[in-house]
Amino acid sequence: MTGRVRVEVRVEGVVQGVGFRPFVYGLATRLGLAGRVGNDLNGVFVELEGGRRAIGAFLQALERDAPPLAAIDRITVTRTRPDGGDGFQIAPSDATGPRRTLISPDSPTCADCLAELADPADRRHRYPFVNCVNCGPRLTIVRGVPYDRRLTTMAGFAMCPACAAEYHDPADRRFHAQPVCCPACGPHLRLTAAPTLSPVPAEGPLHGASSVGDPLRGAVGVLRAGGVLAVKGLGGYHLAVLAGHGSAAAALRERKHREDKPFAVMVADVDQARALCEVDAAAAALLTDRARPIVLLPRAPGAAVAEAVAPGTRELGLMLPYTPLHHLLLAEASEPIVLTSGNVSDEPIAYTDADAFDRLGGIADAFLTHDRPIHTRVDDSVVRPFRGKGMVLRRSRGYVPDPIVLPWDAPRQILACGAELKNTFCLAKARHAFLSHHIGDLENYETLRSFTEGVAHFAALFDARPEIVAHDLHPEYLSTKHALSLPDVELVGVQHHHAHIASCLADNGEAGPVIGVAFDGLGYGTDGTLWGGEFLLADLTGFERVAHLAPVPMPGGATAIRQPWRMAAAYLSVCSGPGRSDGPSAGFDGGLDVVRRNEGRWHDVVALAGSGFGAPLTSSAGRLFDAVSALIGVRDVITYEGQAAIELEQLADRVETGRYPAAISAGPPMVIAGSDLVQAAAEDLRAGADPSVISARFHNGVTDVVVRCCQALRDSTGVSTVALSGGVFQNLLLLERTVERLTASGFRVLTHVRVPPNDGGVSLGQAAIAAARDRLAAGR
Repeated sequence: MTGRVRVEVRVEGVVQGVGFRPFVYGLATRLGLAGRVGNDLNGVFVELEGGRRAIGAFLQALERDAPPLAAIDRITVTRTRPDGGDGFQIAPSDATGPRRTLISPDSPTCADCLAELADPADRRHRYPFVNCVNCGPRLTIVRGVPYDRRLTTMAGFAMCPACAAEYHDPADRRFHAQPVCCPACGPHLRLTAAPTLSPVPAEGPLHGASSVGDPLRGAVGVLRAGGVLAVKGLGGYHLAVLAGHGSAAAALRERKHREDKPFAVMVADVDQARALCEVDAAAAALLTDRARPIVLLPRAPGAAVAEAVAPGTRELGLMLPYTPLHHLLLAEASEPIVLTSGNVSDEPIAYTDADAFDRLGGIADAFLTHDRPIHTRVDDSVVRPFRGKGMVLRRSRGYVPDPIVLPWDAPRQILACGAELKNTFCLAKARHAFLSHHIGDLENYETLRSFTEGVAHFAALFDARPEIVAHDLHPEYLSTKHALSLPDVELVGVQHHHAHIASCLADNGEAGPVIGVAFDGLGYGTDGTLWGGEFLLADLTGFERVAHLAPVPMPGGATAIRQPWRMAAAYLSVCSGPGRSDGPSAGFDGGLDVVRRNEGRWHDVVALAGSGFGAPLTSSAGRLFDAVSALIGVRDVITYEGQAAIELEQLADRVETGRYPAAISAGPPMVIAGSDLVQAAAEDLRAGADPSVISARFHNGVTDVVVRCCQALRDSTGVSTVALSGGVFQNLLLLERTVERLTASGFRVLTHVRVPPNDGGVSLGQAAIAAARDRLAAGR
């Protein structure tokens, strides 16, 4: 017994469902250590006994050589008295006590499983549910913690003897892999015709009922015949067509009621991606990242994709297969496929079989489904390359529920309810902020139910009992109404644009102060108007509005968002209004095509804008982009949020260096004359300038405004760090040029990396602000 040491080791982080116990078992066994390892509600516990040197080697390797899907937050080691035990074993999971363990995101199929999938001699050859401890479903199948099979949607599939042998063999990579299965004991595919549409063409294998033969080959037959296929995936149903099949893509767009918004395209590998888009090293890294997101990339000349897949844009959203089923489909099809969310526009993705058949029965010609239930519906994530890295635009599958670490501990637990559009919620507990998957726009009952169910599930998974509930100031947001309905909690109202800046701070692990530039569509301001072109001197506890775009009316309120020409009318009326002696003449508007295109309504809308009724004031940068888009003929009416601004960016001449000037009043707060930019664009248009040049000069003018305001604010405050947030900064042309010029001017610039700059990041900002204020109130 001389020289023997015994320690108890606590490992916290993402350490369940990632092969951590088998890893510890193998490591301890190789080093000749006695003891045991197990899961509990805090993570993984290890009891070790053996020689001092062997235990030292174990502790060094524990973090250095951890499994690829593990993310260790903290390792705690406590010395105890040796008891002379022999052997090492995996202990049964302990489900008692408060829960602090973390759940891994769903992970793409690993190379080992792909090799089995392709090997005719392997018993899992062409099996669409092959997985191991290093890959496969996680969040989408978890019903509770600890992460054991009985608390997942695999509980109904009893392991066959061969799978059970792998599961219990410490030397096997399926040792304690909870979703382990094979064709003899696991889920199975089924191909079924949709009864509400015409029969599947003769090339397909269906005759109005269940498929015969191989469902995968039958499904690809549907695609090749020009049909729409509903596919049950990891976090819900997708709708698929061949990406090069024009009539199929057009039919999908018509049935889904998605007039213009681009569809995502799944490609087999990076080489196939390069045939469609410009793929540099950063883009390739994003495509192959373990999150397997949709990556927005510049379209390659002559890309073999139907026009209906992504009309009106120079980009395509590409992703690689992330489940065995996807790999099999792509291999069988031998060409890229559209893979878009299984829903009708504005609805959440369908994830239960009954709901999918009900809601997608009028869209899909056939359903490729299976009998493994999905517990949590999760959309695909969306990113775009930015400066050699990625910028997340939708944080969902593959990223969630990995926590964001807050700059400080939250003294009490917090629920942040997020915004109305692109909603997410956030649970903050100690230093962990659990930002939810993408919920969607909270504008109907189905999405609200998805929100409330998601909150309840996350609260159960992470044992959260929020005492503080943070919410937006807008009284009509459903997320705000939900917060106000909760009993026995402390409510914290957070201004929308402050939340944007706070989310950027939290994303970068900082507390401020910063000059925060928050440009978006709109958010409720503290003065009761609709903000959206804001400069805030801010930290996590508070802010001061130090500059903003001059407010203009939104004729018709929300109608002006859907019809950008109304914002053109409002801005042009400001240009030629009273007090603008340098403005255009009374006949100026009549020479513009935007007026002729909307003849018969133009003067009524201008009158509405000036009436003070039905035309709320807004300082929104998004509405300014809308006005210029309509002015130069890009988009008078939109069919999805941000469309006019997106297409205006796509149009811009990338080599044009000219910029439009805009006056900035001395303040405080400083006020920026956005109408100057619109007037300059209108004058260029009348002079015959190309719309692509006008778009570029407008973007450069907005960049110049941001830099000039930040310079003035640095002079008056001494703050030299700028945080850029809000949906407008998804615009790469604006973001790249703004960061470049701010950096050249000596500023330190914070942008979003892990969290969306759009409203999908607002809940994180709300949580960070509520935590900082609570900490301040507690004197910590």
